[in-house]
Amino acid sequence: MRFVRLWREKTGDESFQEGWLSKLTMVLYNLVWWSPLVLPFTGTISYGHGFILFMAITYVRLMANLVRNNVLSLEQAIKFPLRIP
Repeated sequence: MRFVRLWREKTGDESFQEGWLSKLTMVLYNLVWWSPLVLPFTGTISYGHGFILFMAITYVRLMANLVRNNVLSLEQAIKFPLRIP
């Protein structure tokens, strides 16, 4: 939300058009995060492996969001594909 507010203050523009590649990356990013939760219920992987995989993916997401929120500039953060919508 901080970046949306800063973007509106800077440009005065309410809309920001994302490209199709950015949208596809965000969808795949979220599908990968949900997959360790779904796969153990279907019997594809064990519950222990699913938990370990889920924690690893969650850690990567945490690091990506920390970088986005604390390191990147406004323009870079808006275009950063690994973000939670």
